[in-house]
Amino acid sequence: MLLNSAFFERTHVTQIAKELLGCTLFTKIDNQVTGGIIVETEAYSYKERGCHAYNMKRTARTQVMFGKPGTLYVYLCYGMYSLVNIVTNKEEVPEAVLIRAIEPTEGLNIMQTRCAKIKANKLTAGPGKLTRALGITRKLNGIELPSDLIWIEKEEKIPKAAVVSTTRIGIDYAGDDAQLPWRFYLRENLWVSKK
Repeated sequence: MLLNSAFFERTHVTQIAKELLGCTLFTKIDNQVTGGIIVETEAYSYKERGCHAYNMKRTARTQVMFGKPGTLYVYLCYGMYSLVNIVTNKEEVPEAVLIRAIEPTEGLNIMQTRCAKIKANKLTAGPGKLTRALGITRKLNGIELPSDLIWIEKEEKIPKAAVVSTTRIGIDYAGDDAQLPWRFYLRENLWVSKK
């Protein structure tokens, strides 16, 4: 089943982040299909300081977060990594889920070509690595799921016992909000990123 705006148009961003685990993210870039099982996510809400749109802050970069649920928010991190998020909740309520890691299942040879200097077992273990492997760039910012270029397929529901909840990575600037257990990953999965 293809995920569309109805899946993302819900008020609990953390629940959506958990439910994306086990789904498969696909891209078709330059007519090449790549993809993998989502094994790690992070949730972000305007109510907490880890979010780019904290306190409803609207900028040229965050404008897409105020858009339709299921829209891609792709931004540049450290001036070199494109990170892919999916807008949730409803229009004018800026919340999103960051896709942090996938387990490759489709087009592994294409991913390895795109990421020649990354070890095979680390190819998509991290948000910047997975976007490079999947060919995701800022050109996809603002695209609505599903599209011909990128889509997510829902798989079987993951048992609660298989999901680990912990703190998010790289948001020390968020103060106490950095301690929110809003990072989710599949227990013992080898493709989960490391702190």
